[in-house]
Amino acid sequence: MAAENMKVPQRTVYTIVLLVSVYIALQLIADVTAPKIVALGPITLPAGTFVFALTFTWRDMLHKRLGKEWARAAIIAAAVCNVLMVLYYAFAIELPPAGFWSGQDAFQATLGLVWRITAASIVAELVSELVDTEVYHVLAKRFTGVHQWVRVAGSNAVSLPIDSLVFVTLAFAGTMPLASMVDVIVGQVIFKALVTLVSLPGIYTIPEGKPLELRAADAEG
Repeated sequence: MAAENMKVPQRTVYTIVLLVSVYIALQLIADVTAPKIVALGPITLPAGTFVFALTFTWRDMLHKRLGKEWARAAIIAAAVCNVLMVLYYAFAIELPPAGFWSGQDAFQATLGLVWRITAASIVAELVSELVDTEVYHVLAKRFTGVHQWVRVAGSNAVSLPIDSLVFVTLAFAGTMPLASMVDVIVGQVIFKALVTLVSLPGIYTIPEGKPLELRAADAEG
């Protein structure tokens, strides 16, 4: 039967929507909160790190269930959504406020993102998540069953440092000493590694089997 004549099960539709929409939502939330830099003891990192660190494991879950091309598409879609979001924020801020509305300053302070930091966050996400996709794809062929955790840990071990390096370099180069930038990078990597350890079991919630894209290819054949 041709693929276009196949009826997609309702459960599959909901799974696709859930995996992709939550992934994009996590990316948007991370970028909205990225401009705020917080201090946790000796560790300094953007507030968005708390959410963004989860996206790598969620991306792995999406990849496992839907396949590599779906993962790539979700990453690119998230980047596009982030760009559209910050552009609309800028547009909304510039719109003249109603005379009776006194919240313009608070609105601008809340949504007037630091453009360099926001741009750095989007670029870092795009680069690191695409790298994560390639590494996970290789590891998925070698580690199955109870060893699936290696896929997540291995791909994150490569992509997390890349994300922090790209973000901190683009966001803060020339505005803070190199030693301080290194401290921020190290702090981010340590924190994200801890989040990875906590979220890593999530990969086992996705049933093992052929990704959706491969099953569709089999049906076409």
